Order: sequence, then structure tokens, then C-alpha cells
Amino acid sequence: MRKHLLSIDDVSADDIATLFETAAEMHDVQRRQVKKLPALRGRTVINLFFEDSTRTRSSFEIAGKWLSADTINITGKGSSASKGESLRDTVLTIAAMGVDALVMRHAASGSALQVSQWVDAAVVNAGDGTHEHPSQALLDAYTLQRRFGTEGRLGSLEGRHVVLVGDLTHSRVFRSNVLCLTKLGARVSVVAPPTLMPSGVEPWSKELGFATSYDLDEVLPTADAVMMLRVQRERMSGGYFPSAREYTVGYGLTRERLATLGPDVPICHPGPMNRGLEIAADAADAAQSLVLDQVSAGLAVRMSILYHLLAGEGSTS
Repeated sequence: MRKHLLSIDDVSADDIATLFETAAEMHDVQRRQVKKLPALRGRTVINLFFEDSTRTRSSFEIAGKWLSADTINITGKGSSASKGESLRDTVLTIAAMGVDALVMRHAASGSALQVSQWVDAAVVNAGDGTHEHPSQALLDAYTLQRRFGTEGRLGSLEGRHVVLVGDLTHSRVFRSNVLCLTKLGARVSVVAPPTLMPSGVEPWSKELGFATSYDLDEVLPTADAVMMLRVQRERMSGGYFPSAREYTVGYGLTRERLATLGPDVPICHPGPMNRGLEIAADAADAAQSLVLDQVSAGLAVRMSILYHLLAGEGSTS
């Protein structure tokens, strides 16, 4: 594994397998009474979030603490950036304190790559604009492999048909997931209304080998797993669809569509969910829903990421 995790392109299929093996061991820590490992004792991890987050920021914070790292959270609103300080000055100031890793979320695509060129610390991309969110894609794949596995062993995604549905234009999760799932051998289809299908997606889909569709009802019956993506209204300016009701009728995982899925077809959502818009409560709370499994897996995978960057073979120490 490289010094940074900026994109799924930074990890090979073998790297992912190694990360998941470690994550499986880290997952056991969650069931212990004392949830603490000494692996990163003496290391300092800064969570620098310029955008709101619950799952990602909390899980990276807990992951660092359970590995015995000193973990500090800094938000954009609580930093000097709110006074007009540039991103470069902010991260250089933090790096000057001798920190070992920066976990960063920022609204600008490419910001994590830029920061990695300014500092010596390891940089983990926790979401950069509409570009990528690699740790989310890794935890999603890990969650599915756990579901498809047997007797505590991780299953394979080779040949599995995974369907991603929703606001693809604004979704960094979609981009990272397509890279990760195809790298692991899954057959991927992405579904969205024409207004939310990214421009220029066709050449990319041919290059990576994933399918695109505007018809959810045509694709859904062949799915081995379904991932619903949030409608990111905060990133939208203008009308991408006539009404919330029309979006739900065309592209929501409704009660009626849930009935067409087999009971063993897992349902994923990276969160936060817009219940009643892209996913019905019946689907979100169904026995086959992996929404909370993703949260639990996210902690294990992020522990594995920090371990391999700062204490494992990927460590620069």
C-alpha cells in the first residue's frame, strides 16, 4: 500500500485483500470489553473535516483511538479557515506540529491530492468534492464480502451483479465504488435518471466494463446486491427532476420494488438516508438491509487503513 490513500487507484486487488484480512481481525475488537490495541501508540492522527460528517469522521476518530493513536478532530467552522486562512496554510500549520496522518474531507475535488503534495504526513481522502471517497468504497465491498461469505470467511465478489442507483452526478461514493467493485471482479450496473447520469460516463463505462441504464425496473431483477445512493440536494442548483414524488416513483427502492428482490439480496446505502425519497423505510429496515453492517464494517476497515499506513508495511517510519 502506498503512503497515502487518495483514490481506489492507490490500491491493487492484492492490497484490498490484505486490508480486508486485517479488517476482519479488527472487527473482533468491537466485541471485546476493552476495545484497545497498542499498534499506533505515539502516533497522532488529525481528522480535518471542512464538510459535515457523522459516520466517516466518528469512525476514523474511534479507529484511531482504538489503535491507541492520539486523535484530534478539526472542523472547517472551528479552524482558522473560517477566518479566511487558505487550505495550504491550514494544513502546513497542522503538519508543522509533527502529526503522522491527516484524514481530510473537503468540498473541492482533488484537494486531498494537493494536500498530499504539501505535507510529509500520510493523507487519507475522506471525500473530496464529487471526486472520490475511497474508504467508503472499501467498507462497502468488505460488507458485501462478509455477507457473501460462509463460516466467518469473506466471500468473493467475482461475477456478482451489483447495482448502484441514484444521484450519480454528485456522488463521490459512486466513483470510488465502481473502481473498487470492478477491481474485485464484480459485474456493475449504474442506474440514474438522465439528468443525474454523469456526462462523459459512456467512455469510462466501456473502459472499466460497467453498464449504464435509465430503467431501474429492468435492471433490479438480476441484482445480487443493490446500493442506493443519496439524492444530494445540497449540491444541486436547478431542477434535476420535477418532484421528489416523481423521483421516488422512477428510481426509489419502494415497497413494491423491495418485493421484487429476493430475500437474500443485500441492500446497501452509504448514508445519510433520505427515507421516503431514494429508499423506503421498509427497505431501509428490512432483514436484508446492510446499512448498519456498513457502519460497523466502516470502523474495522478504517482501523485497517490507519494500521497499514502508519504501522504496517505501508508505514514510512
